[in-house]
Formats: sequence, C-alpha cells, structure tokens
Amino acid sequence: MRIRKGVKVLLLVVILAILVAGVSGAQRNEPEIFTPVVEIYRLIRNHFHWSDRIDSQRLLHGALRGMVKELNDPYSEFLSPEENRQWQERLEGRFSGVGIEITLKDEKLMVVAPIEGTPAYLAGIQAGDIIIAIDGETTAGITLREAAMRIRGEVGTSVILRVLRTDEAEKDITIIRDIIHIMPVRYEFLEEGRIGYIRITRFNHGAVKALNEALSSLNPEGLDGLIIDLRNSPGGLLSAAVAIASQFVDTGVIVSINERAAPRPPFYSVGNKIPNLPLVVLINSGTASAAEIVAGAIRDHRMGVLIGERSFGKGSIQRMIEFADGSALRLTIGEYFTPLGYPVHEYGLTPDIELTEEEDPLAVAIEWLLARAGQQMPLPVEEK
Repeated sequence: MRIRKGVKVLLLVVILAILVAGVSGAQRNEPEIFTPVVEIYRLIRNHFHWSDRIDSQRLLHGALRGMVKELNDPYSEFLSPEENRQWQERLEGRFSGVGIEITLKDEKLMVVAPIEGTPAYLAGIQAGDIIIAIDGETTAGITLREAAMRIRGEVGTSVILRVLRTDEAEKDITIIRDIIHIMPVRYEFLEEGRIGYIRITRFNHGAVKALNEALSSLNPEGLDGLIIDLRNSPGGLLSAAVAIASQFVDTGVIVSINERAAPRPPFYSVGNKIPNLPLVVLINSGTASAAEIVAGAIRDHRMGVLIGERSFGKGSIQRMIEFADGSALRLTIGEYFTPLGYPVHEYGLTPDIELTEEEDPLAVAIEWLLARAGQQMPLPVEEK
C-alpha cells in the first residue's frame, strides 16, 4: 500500500548526503558509523583498475539497495528510476508482464494473487503458490526485485514458473507475456436482477470512480443484496481503501495506523450513501492489503459478512519517497489495525463463514443474501 507524500525520511537524507559527499567533496559531521561507505567509494574512485566501469550513480544506487535489503522486509525496497517507472505503471493497471503479485514469505517467493484475466491467471497460477524456479533457475535467496526482473520480459515471449502447491505437488507452468490492462472494478446483476455483484481487483486512482459508476448502474434501491468480491485482490492505495469502505460503513473508524515516527489519527468513514442492504464480502488467501482494510471495516461495523477463507495478512503500510533522479524508496512506516483494533499483518482476516474447497463461495453468498431479502444490515451472523 502506498501513502504518497513529498517528504524525505531524515535518516535517509543524512545517508544520501554522506554517499554523495564521496562524489562532491568532504562532508562535515557525518555519522561515524557510515564513514566506511564514503571511504570505500573514494578507494574505488581512486584505485579501482578498470576506471571505465565506475558509474557513481550505479554505485550509489547499489549501496542504497543493499542498505534497504538488510531490513529484511519484503515490502521495503529501493527502486532505480526505471524500476520506479515500472512500479507506477503496475499501480495504474497497464504494464507488460504475466499479471501476478508476489512477495517473500519465510524466505520463499510466494504468489499473493494472480490478477484476474491475465496470462498468469489463465495459465493456472494460484494464490499461495510458491515459485521455486524461474526458467529452470532456483529462486532460493532471490529478492523481489530480482524475481520481478526475471519474470518480466518482452510481449510474446514465455517464462516457465515451477510452483509448489499447498498440497506439496510441483508443477511447471508456461506463461506467455502480454500487455496487462487491469480494470479495477467490474459489476453485473445476479439472480434476475435481485443481487448486485461487484468485483474489485485493484485499489488504484481509478477504483473509487469505477465503484461509484458501478453502484449507480446497479441502483441498490432496487436490490435484495450486494456481493463485494475481493478474492485475489492484492490491494493498492490507502486512500482508495478508505473511500471504498466508506461506501458501506455509515460512520466511525475505517482503519487505525500505528506509525513509529508519530501518532496518526484514525481514518473515518466519509459517509455511506447507499442503503444498508444485506452485504457479503468474498475473501480468500489472495485478499491482501487495501482489500483487507475494506473487508475488516465492513466486518467490524457489522455492515456485511465475510465468506470464504482466511485472507493473506498484509497489514503493513509503505510510504513512497521519490528523489530528483527518478529513483524512489518504498519504506514500511507502520502497521494498520481494523476498527476494533485487530491486527492484520501476518494474521489475516478470518471469515465469518469459512468454506471448504468443495463449496462454491458465490453460491453460498447468494443463498445467504436471498434468505435475508428485505432486511437491513447489521444482521446477526450464524457461523458454520
């Protein structure tokens, strides 16, 4: 999740100043612990034999990348200008690749979720798959940056991912890279117009507008219930999550954030503008980040029920800090909690109605809604 502000973290500014000092001259009052960084750069600049290989910017970026890597946090990383550009493209929903969200969990490369309709989704990649090899090369010890670079490629080329399934079966999956264009929201009527179905796949800048258009077209006044499908929704922007959750929560806290740097007031609902129809939120192991904020807020305020399986559990928040050369730092700055104070990070959300693999979540959701037609949320939940 990204909170984009034009700020610089003080410690990083100090470190950057030290590193740049190796290029521009001596830096006074530099922290003693970082003196070797400057000295190493000076030794390289003055004594490394193949001087044509010395690129000061690449050395600087490499030092910063290594520094962030040592935090051992898969969600914090330094991005070169090109990597930052690609990341922005992914956030906005148009880029070249295979269409999966990945993370490192217990030092293993894991699929958070395949993005619906993308080559990875169509090829059979599943949330929770562990990628153990890319084009025959092991992923042991790989970083997220390295994995992303190896999976990406030119449109029309292929990549082979060897995955380990939750049932311990290994499988090679060949995926043809393509242009990925993500529609953040899609919707339709179910049960001859009695139920509105809204699928949210990405919480980006366009998601809020797209949701408003969906709600307007579905006309909730004439419905018996709503389904919000957040399965395999890997998240996005905090601002989008708060705005979308507000559509289904009348008043009160949407999410609370605990930041190390300074206390931050909770984010509140800006006001629900639709009827409090019976509401089901579908979640699974690919529901993460901003999607978990929305699901957690709806559950805690009893404005809907969660049906499916435990969510991913990505409850940390990142700030994106961009620099003049186009590079950027994505840094974990806090952790969020549901309105009732429950942690999400590494826990996930437990559904109110947990389903087995054999049960169809959509069919269960429809049955639950039709049984409560004409009623208003909040409603009691009978757990299975």
